[in-house]
Amino acid sequence: MENLRKKPVTELFKAAKKLKKHPELSCAANSESKIKIAVLSSYSIQHFSLVLNLFLDNAGIAAEILEGEYDGINMAVLDEDSELYSFKPDFVLILMRYTDINHGSENCVEDTLNYLNNIWQHLSSIQGVTILQSNFAVPLSRPLGTLEAGYGNSYLSTMRKINLELTEKHPSNVHIIDMEYLSSYAGKANWFDEGAYFLTKQGFCMDFFSLAADDITKMIKAVLGHTNKCLVLDLDNTLWGGVVGDDGALGINVDPNDPLGEAYRAFQSYVLMLKKRGVILAINSKNDENTAKEPFLNNPDMILKLDDIACFVANWEDKASNMSRIAQTLNIGIDSLVFFDDNPAEREIIKQFCPEVTVIDVPEEPEKYVRALDEALAFEWAEITEEDKKRADSYIENNRREALHNSFVDYNEYLNALEMEGYCGLVTDTEKDRFAQLINKSNQFNLRTIRYTGSEVAEMMVSPDVRCIFVSLKDKFTQYGIISCIILKLTQDSEISEDKVCFIDTWCMSCRVLKRGVEDMAFKYVVKTAKEMGVHTLVGEYIPTVKNAMVKNLLTDFGFKKVPDSERQLFTYDLSNTPDKRIYIKNSGI
Repeated sequence: MENLRKKPVTELFKAAKKLKKHPELSCAANSESKIKIAVLSSYSIQHFSLVLNLFLDNAGIAAEILEGEYDGINMAVLDEDSELYSFKPDFVLILMRYTDINHGSENCVEDTLNYLNNIWQHLSSIQGVTILQSNFAVPLSRPLGTLEAGYGNSYLSTMRKINLELTEKHPSNVHIIDMEYLSSYAGKANWFDEGAYFLTKQGFCMDFFSLAADDITKMIKAVLGHTNKCLVLDLDNTLWGGVVGDDGALGINVDPNDPLGEAYRAFQSYVLMLKKRGVILAINSKNDENTAKEPFLNNPDMILKLDDIACFVANWEDKASNMSRIAQTLNIGIDSLVFFDDNPAEREIIKQFCPEVTVIDVPEEPEKYVRALDEALAFEWAEITEEDKKRADSYIENNRREALHNSFVDYNEYLNALEMEGYCGLVTDTEKDRFAQLINKSNQFNLRTIRYTGSEVAEMMVSPDVRCIFVSLKDKFTQYGIISCIILKLTQDSEISEDKVCFIDTWCMSCRVLKRGVEDMAFKYVVKTAKEMGVHTLVGEYIPTVKNAMVKNLLTDFGFKKVPDSERQLFTYDLSNTPDKRIYIKNSGI
C-alpha cells in the first residue's frame, strides 16, 4: 500500500483521474465485495470525493461513491424518496462547516445537536448503515479578540462546546471524523481558504484533502474489521540510545536528564499509552536474549518493563522469520502486525518478505519517533471497549498460563488448574458494541465471516426469530470479557427441510482462548437455545476464506452431518442428541 498522505494534491488528482479512467489499475480489483458510500455536505465535495476514492482504493477497499448535491444534506436525508435511500449506502459521510451553525440562536448548542440527531435518526432507517459525521473545524475569527477564551458563550467557546457534545452524545452507529484536530494539525491559517470557499464553495484548502481522506479511509477500514493489533519494536537506537551489547544495561541512553535520553523515554511513554488502550507489544531484535532483557529488568530509567511485552524475540536470525514467529506465538494474523525499527535496511527486508506487515517510516531523529508513529494511524479501531483495554495484559498473562501448562503432564489437569469460569447469555445493550466489534474483527475462528454493524445487531436483538448469544470467560490469570459471538436464526429452507430449522448464521471466537473447551460450552448453549426456539434441526454452514481453515471441521467434530447434493457446505444436527464432550469450565447460563 502506497503512502499517499504526504503527496501533493496535484499528484493525487492526477492519480485519481487515471484510476477513474482506467479501473483495471485498481488496487482493490480483487476485493471480495464493493461498499457503497454516500458523501453529503454543505459545501462542494466533487474534488474531495475523487481523492477519497483514490485513498480507499489504495487501502484495498472497492467503493461506489454517491455524491450529494451542494448544500444538499436536508434534501437527501429528509426526503425518503431521494436517491440516497434507493442507493442503500453502507456508509454515509456527512461533512459540515462552521458556517452551518446558527450562531444567532440563544440555544445554539442544543439546536445543533437536535438537528444532527434528527439527521442521524433518519439515516438509521437504512439497514446496516454506518454514519461518519465530521465535527467542526473551529474558525480563526475572534469577535471578542483575546477575551474569546474567557467567556463561555463566546463564538469560539460555543463551537468548542458543540464539538464536545458531539464527542459525548453521538449514538453507537455514528463515528466522529475529527476535522477540528486536522485543521489544528495543518494550521488553521492554512486550512481555511476563504477565497476558494467564496469562489467554488470548497470547504477547506485542497492541500489538506489527503489528511481528511486518510482519516476517513482508516475509519472505514476499521469499521470493516481490518485492524492492527500488535506493535513490534526493535531495541537498540529504537527504544533506547546505544547498543546494549556494547554499552550494558546501565550504559544505554534513557537518561531523563539528557535530551537524547528524554526523547527515547518520550517514545516509550507513548508506546505504553498504546499498550494501555489494548495494543499488544512485541520485541524483534538482533541480540542475545538475556542481554536484551537486562535494561527492562535492571535500568531504573526505563519506562517500559518486561511485563509490558507480550512476546519477546531476541536472536540472530533474520527479522522476517521472527515476524512470522511472533504472529504464530500470539496466534494473530501477520497482517495485524506493525513494525517500528530505526534501521532502514531491516524495514526494507520486512516490506519485501512480509508485505502484509505495516512498516512505519522511522525518521533518523528519535525526538520525531512519537510523531511518526502517531501520524501513521496504524492502530485505528472503530471503537475501544473494556475488552480492548485488557487485551495487551491478557497476552502477557498468557505467558504465565504457558508456564503453568508446562508444569503439567496431563492437559486435562492443566485445564482444571486454570480455574476457568464462563457465561453464555443473550446480548443486551451492555454487550452490543463489543459483540459487533468481535464479529467484524474475527477472521480465523469464524464459520461464515459475515459482518454486521452495531445497528444491524440492535435490529436482530429485538427480532423474535433471532438469538444473539455472547460467551464470556475468565480464568485465574485473566478477565477476558466477551470472547465468542453466535447468531441463531429461524429459517425455512427446502434444500434442508420442509419444517423450520435453526440456522447458525454467525459463530466467531477470539483465538486467545482456543483449546480451552469454550467452543464445547458454547455449543451446549446453542443446542439448548435452539430447542427453546421450537425446532428439531440445527443447521450450520462453513464458508471457506483464506484465514478460517481452523474451523473447517468444527461442525463435523460436533456430530453434524453434511447435507448431500448441496453446492454449499451445509451441515445438520439432530437436536434430539445431547452434546457429550466434557467441559472444564464452570459456567452459568446453561
